[in-house]
Amino acid sequence: MPELLPIFLHLRGRRVVLVGAGPVGASKLGQLLAAGADVRVVAPEVHADVVAAPVRIEKREFVASDLDDAWLVVAAATPDVNRQVADAAAERHIFVNAVDDPPNATAYLGGVVRRDGVTLAISTSGEAPAIAGMLREALDALLPRDLATWMATAHESRRAWRAEGVPMEKRRPLLLKALNRLYAAREGAVAARELVGVGVPVRQPSSEER
Repeated sequence: MPELLPIFLHLRGRRVVLVGAGPVGASKLGQLLAAGADVRVVAPEVHADVVAAPVRIEKREFVASDLDDAWLVVAAATPDVNRQVADAAAERHIFVNAVDDPPNATAYLGGVVRRDGVTLAISTSGEAPAIAGMLREALDALLPRDLATWMATAHESRRAWRAEGVPMEKRRPLLLKALNRLYAAREGAVAARELVGVGVPVRQPSSEER
């Protein structure tokens, strides 16, 4: 199987069709709504969580024309229905996430970590979703607790670099230095507080040292 192209989709306001609305389909709905997608659900039976969601529901069997205005489709039905969805999507050049059904899928929703403006996604090409889930938990534990500060520093630095015309290949080393300065300043402040706490005077730098 050829390698997958990792990609993040901008779905805000765009139609996504969810075919199948049982517990599996309901579990995928949250990700689609978090992305701001305009979700249309097509299924003869609908889970209570889907009924309660802000989505349009067509309580019936899937027909190919359901995909006419879609940007993406999530198939969470039986393998036979998923195959119908995949065929209709192929005719319209639409990607299909077929949940736990790799033969009928052309897109895969992996394990996702979202924090402070950073998104990490892990895929096993639909072959081992449990592994993707375990890696998601491991990566979440490894991310720095002050990631929001990293993001703010990167954002401010990028704005300055663009204004100064700093080339892309030089930006990563500069960002690393900026992040290291954050920690150096923090360690110095902690050390100063500890010295003050035990009654040791902290010398202020002279004008020459400044």
